[in-house]
Amino acid sequence: MRLDEAKTYAHDHGYAVEEARGLVWMDVPAGELDAFFETMQALGFNYLANVIGIDYSAYPEARPERFAVLYELVSIKGWKDGDGSRFFARVWVSERDPALPSAVPFYESANFFEREIFDLLGIKFEGHPDLRKILTPEDLEGHPLRKDYPLGETPTLFKDGRYIDPASFRAGLAGGDPGLTGRRGGARRGYAEIYEDVRRAQAADGEDA
Repeated sequence: MRLDEAKTYAHDHGYAVEEARGLVWMDVPAGELDAFFETMQALGFNYLANVIGIDYSAYPEARPERFAVLYELVSIKGWKDGDGSRFFARVWVSERDPALPSAVPFYESANFFEREIFDLLGIKFEGHPDLRKILTPEDLEGHPLRKDYPLGETPTLFKDGRYIDPASFRAGLAGGDPGLTGRRGGARRGYAEIYEDVRRAQAADGEDA
């Protein structure tokens, strides 16, 4: 399986590999990300399904760094010889210099994910083609998903007249109440659903999947 090949690559390069609850994580050094992504593409991991930023500053157990970025790499079955394998590459990010190379040159799907992490956690992605805020207004100071972001803020007014009440916004993100975000919690659409959409669109255009 392609996952076994990825784990072999990780072991050969001295990367820590963690397996639990049917999931696999590989710790990749930030300085080796470009080579890692290039190799994973060659191994058949043809889709970057998600990029997630995490602030571990309030985590009960010690972590190597305050921040981490997780990349969910998938070998979509039925596309470019994919076999359905998936795993998470985890990169620890220094609080003193929160920056990583952008994954966009390898996976275009990283574009908006990296902008979201830049906006909400303040992690920069060097080489990103258009790194700017995507959710919060330009004049909002700080990064709302950092654990030290102050609570009890005043509502944020947007240019078009909309505003965000912080308490309602957080309730929406947690899924307990859609609040002003309209969000009801849960994960993003899975790559399997997206692939089915692609196949239907190709069939409608008379293309081979």
